[in-house]
Amino acid sequence: MSNNPSFVLKAIDDVVYEERPIPEISGSQVLVKVKKTGICGSDVHYLVHGRIGDFVVNNPMVLGHESAGIVEKVGPDVKHLKAGDRVAMEPGATCRNCDACKSGRYNLCPDIVFAATPPYDGTLGRFYRVPADLAYPLPEGVSLEDGAMMEPLAVGVHSVSNLGGFRSNQSIAVFGCGPVGLLCMAVAKALGAARIIAVDIVPSRLEFAKEYAATDTYIPVSSEEGESKIDYSKRNADTMRQQLKIEDRGTNAIDLVIDASGAEVSIQTAFHVVKSGGTFVQVGMGNPNVTINLGMLTVKELNYKGSFRYGPGDYPLAIALVAQGKINLKPLVTHRFPFDQAIAAFKATRAGKSEDGKGVIKAIISGPDVSIEEN
Repeated sequence: MSNNPSFVLKAIDDVVYEERPIPEISGSQVLVKVKKTGICGSDVHYLVHGRIGDFVVNNPMVLGHESAGIVEKVGPDVKHLKAGDRVAMEPGATCRNCDACKSGRYNLCPDIVFAATPPYDGTLGRFYRVPADLAYPLPEGVSLEDGAMMEPLAVGVHSVSNLGGFRSNQSIAVFGCGPVGLLCMAVAKALGAARIIAVDIVPSRLEFAKEYAATDTYIPVSSEEGESKIDYSKRNADTMRQQLKIEDRGTNAIDLVIDASGAEVSIQTAFHVVKSGGTFVQVGMGNPNVTINLGMLTVKELNYKGSFRYGPGDYPLAIALVAQGKINLKPLVTHRFPFDQAIAAFKATRAGKSEDGKGVIKAIISGPDVSIEEN
């Protein structure tokens, strides 16, 4: 018996607990005892569909990649960490030699080993091996649960700060009030946003967004019978601009739009809403084949960017914003489960609510032999 129980996806809707070997470490690697793991939409997608795009689960795979824990052992070349340190783990180890890595865009490395992305195992076990520079010490006052939330927060930092270039006193609109959308709003607020507009079709999500970070909310209008998506999106944008007094230039303009929904009509609406010369960052994943207005992209000279995971500096900034009290992650954790109830955690996340009817924003699974109260 290896004493490394792990939560393994064997096939679509088929998950089991298995004993896996404890990873061996060398050089500049560390072995982390996993304490807290958040469930991501990608984990659920693999469970339900067995694939995301070209990433296909062909062999059993340990799930999970949003994790924090305590260093169990360090390799002989590790100087800045020691056993017992509390760390958040960045779950993508890159080659460090390709053009992407050397140019500071290591998230685009073609040989990245990313947790719970086929064919690589994830973090939902007792132990996980990670390069030492991807294990970030958690400051005092930042909990292990907060540490697990650093992964999705780093996505928000990458989208808003890194790619979006967001600055104090600017305005932002975020389409989609799921975990990533909410965290994008939180980053914008922490950076001194003048205005944060939350957009969603679910009123309860907008209510939470307003309490958490947004200054304004907007619920899209209903579509009309026979109306094309392009026509609907323009009408929806006109209504949004009128209701919220959004202009194309000046202090009432929207400097940055984040689409965290992946919905085609959200993307189309956002093209109308963002200011001329503004920036649009696509972080939500939906139907990859959507219609966009290239004429508007050109005439408004928009910066249209895709956002993939996170890169240099994103984890450190995420940790700093939490440590400084500028972002509070605790309201986003709505559900907590012990390791032996991981199946229930996935079921609740998949359904969007637990059996008691409470809506799920983020569910956290504790590591083996860790109580849900331990932080």
